[in-house]
Amino acid sequence: MKGFYTTFCAFLVAAPMHVLAQDADVEAGHQEFTASCAGCHGETGKGDGPLAGLLGIETPSLTLITKRSGGGDFPFYNTLKLIDGRDVRAHGGEMPLWGERFQASATSQRGETADMVARGRILSLVYYLASIQEE
Repeated sequence: MKGFYTTFCAFLVAAPMHVLAQDADVEAGHQEFTASCAGCHGETGKGDGPLAGLLGIETPSLTLITKRSGGGDFPFYNTLKLIDGRDVRAHGGEMPLWGERFQASATSQRGETADMVARGRILSLVYYLASIQEE
């Protein structure tokens, strides 16, 4: 029974940390979005950024990713791969291949590789995009 209580107490302590980690991921993603994406997709992600009119394509609303994928769960992995663009060049056109851009500009002070830094920036973006989906 002692093992149960130890596990249960550890769960209670860890659960709030998980929520805080998610909030931190979303906030980091919001900052990345503002710096890298809002120029085209707009501050709210609806495709109405100040540069959107200069593009040769209609800039999509990023608040409708779940709806466009058929509803249900947010397509986390697919969104991650599309933003990265290094393995799946489906977005093409005028959207940058963020994996390449982030990797090229990566700096680390703790020994991460450029690829690790790029993937972390993209991951934070995906967490943020998941948080702004319209019902």
